[in-house]
Amino acid sequence: MEERDDVNGRDRAWQAIGTAGRRTLRELFEAEPGRLSRLAVEEAGIRFDFAKTHLDDALVAAFTALAEAADLPAWRETLFAGGIVNVTEGRAATHPAERGQGTAENVARAGALHARMRALIDAIEADALGPIRHILHVGIGGSALGPKLLIDALGREAERYDVAVVSNIDGAALEEVFARFDPAATLLAVASKTFTTTETMTNAASALAWMEENGVEDPYGRVVALTAAPDKAVEWGVDETRVLPFVESVGGRYSLWSSIGFPIALALGWDAFETMLEGAATMDRHFRLAPLAENAPVLAAFVDLYYAVARGAETRAVFAYDERLRLLPAYLQQLEMESNGKRVRADGGAVGRPTAPITWGGVGTDAQHAVFQLLHQGTHLVPVEFLAAVEPGHALDEGHHRQLLVNAFAQGAALMAGRPHDDPARAYPGDRPSTTILLDRIDPARLGALIAFYEHRVFANAVMLGIDPFDQFGVELGKEIAKSIDTGGSADFDPSTRALIERAFG
Repeated sequence: MEERDDVNGRDRAWQAIGTAGRRTLRELFEAEPGRLSRLAVEEAGIRFDFAKTHLDDALVAAFTALAEAADLPAWRETLFAGGIVNVTEGRAATHPAERGQGTAENVARAGALHARMRALIDAIEADALGPIRHILHVGIGGSALGPKLLIDALGREAERYDVAVVSNIDGAALEEVFARFDPAATLLAVASKTFTTTETMTNAASALAWMEENGVEDPYGRVVALTAAPDKAVEWGVDETRVLPFVESVGGRYSLWSSIGFPIALALGWDAFETMLEGAATMDRHFRLAPLAENAPVLAAFVDLYYAVARGAETRAVFAYDERLRLLPAYLQQLEMESNGKRVRADGGAVGRPTAPITWGGVGTDAQHAVFQLLHQGTHLVPVEFLAAVEPGHALDEGHHRQLLVNAFAQGAALMAGRPHDDPARAYPGDRPSTTILLDRIDPARLGALIAFYEHRVFANAVMLGIDPFDQFGVELGKEIAKSIDTGGSADFDPSTRALIERAFG
């Protein structure tokens, strides 16, 4: 994204960023009485609190200057206008159009594909494919992580269908599902953008064989294809009426809003799926219209870049203090590291500074008894992100949820404040940053808004770094070598790899 950059302006902004932000968190709260009001954003039923980070007025100003020098406002408009933002592949990225935010043409096309998906769901609910109780969704990467996250978060009380999302090529993953599903009542959803993904197509073939071996007369009649390559799905054997296309300009890790969301809509109901889209659209409008210094995804990107570039933090930890969000860290790992784990700018030049940190995390309060020792007293600087919801997701004694929330809030306060002690082993240095994202409740609208927030945060980071967040060439080399090994081409490998091949395959 180099061609639009004000290079001198970017350099000046980075210099200002490198010399600012050296006061402690405690000093910042004492020096800035209005700090909380400036660094907390309320949008779509979610509170984003960046006050316990080292962003101060000078840093926000410097990052705003960086964003303007990198032409973030114009790139943002290009994204929503359906222009080319995937520079290396010469494509638009039209996932916002799936939420109704984009050009009239792109929004209409997305709406037509959604209507096709809804018609098929209506037919399935009317038993047009027979009595369906189980949905087996096979995919990998974005074709699996999004549906798995949303169904796990929102489908725990749903009685519509039993849904399993399988991505791993390890046959044990499929066998676990086979053991509890009735093949005569199972619908197979095959999700692959290209409909050639090795892991997905292997799992799909095994699922079909399982259905056939267990007396299903027409296994292909129970298959729904979710793909940007409908011709390949038909060639593979899926009837055209059960192919749900999505457009090539919707990237895999941004695709849950498209037909890849089919199992979400089927498991949760169409109204819930539409509400999720509307929640995401609310965040789209906020990202598009809010001033940079008051924009939740942009402020989050400022935080990310400050700690990765200016403070040398190599990781970012995400802890969901809600069991329903337990899969969020895994979802974010792909979204953030596949999008921005790059060392080259969109123009081919070296970035010259750190890009995406390593995203990791877990679930509170479990993580407190596992990794928080390092966060509080270790030698690594790790920016932490806490997520929680005001309303509980259960009907048990309110003490459960109260303890969950007080622990989440206490950890952020403790990381910041620290505690001196005469015994160094019992001393906490403090001044360790955290962000808190507090949802009113976990429902389709707020989860839609939350995921859209993370998408736009990734985009803002990418623009300010000058990289393309929509390609993922880094995953190709390993795939090519795996194919070479599978076809017996081991002569050119290193001695260690050749020995492993010999040990495993003889």
